[in-house]
Amino acid sequence: MTRVVGKGPDLALIHGWGLGSTVWEPLLPALSARARVHLIDLPGYGEAADDSGDFTATAQTLIDTLPNPVVLCGWSLGGMLAVRAAVLAPERVNGLVLVGATVSFTQRGDWRAAQAPAVVDSFSASVRLQPEQTLQRFVTLLSQGDNQARAISRELLASLNRGPGAQIEALARGLDWLREIDLRPLLPAVTARCLLVHGENDPLNPLAAARYLAETIANARLEVFGGAGHAPFLNDRERFVRLLDDFCHVRPAP
Repeated sequence: MTRVVGKGPDLALIHGWGLGSTVWEPLLPALSARARVHLIDLPGYGEAADDSGDFTATAQTLIDTLPNPVVLCGWSLGGMLAVRAAVLAPERVNGLVLVGATVSFTQRGDWRAAQAPAVVDSFSASVRLQPEQTLQRFVTLLSQGDNQARAISRELLASLNRGPGAQIEALARGLDWLREIDLRPLLPAVTARCLLVHGENDPLNPLAAARYLAETIANARLEVFGGAGHAPFLNDRERFVRLLDDFCHVRPAP
């Protein structure tokens, strides 16, 4: 389900795991003043019906429902879906904004800038038994290292209570994606201009992951938010809005 607010260049906001489109609400008045903002709820979040689509099918559905061209702004898991969508339909994507993003959330033999598999396994086990408590624990985790951790945790906890919560199957499927997906082979095919926004102290996707994206995507630039954790868009809202505004109003190359 997608809600559209504002006028201007099309900008799609794609949330991450556990928190639906309500996570963007604090930024909506400023962003919608200069862009047509598409607030997306992934399947099983908010009022969006759940489905059994895999990672690639979800990315394809996502881009198929949006106007052409569009700037895709994805946070964390949403950033991974945005990358996949940009490779599936490069002609439709006017730009990528990847916030707190990574190529692989889980550590692999040659990829260490990530979480140990046991972390994902722990969340997978607990989300089916205690979904509300698991999400609250996740919110606390992603605020760690932020110089505004308490305020951001309160904001994110409040977003959990705005509208229907995520369905358990959607949460479990998202954790499977975080365990399995490795986007590194796809990065050479990313042709869209790319803005990377990352917290200096991100406890989930280390800054090294963003630096890898910046070095590997051909037309990418990295903006590091000093003192921020996994939600830099809440740590310094004015700077984040300004970056998105500037990025959305760049005319695409002929």
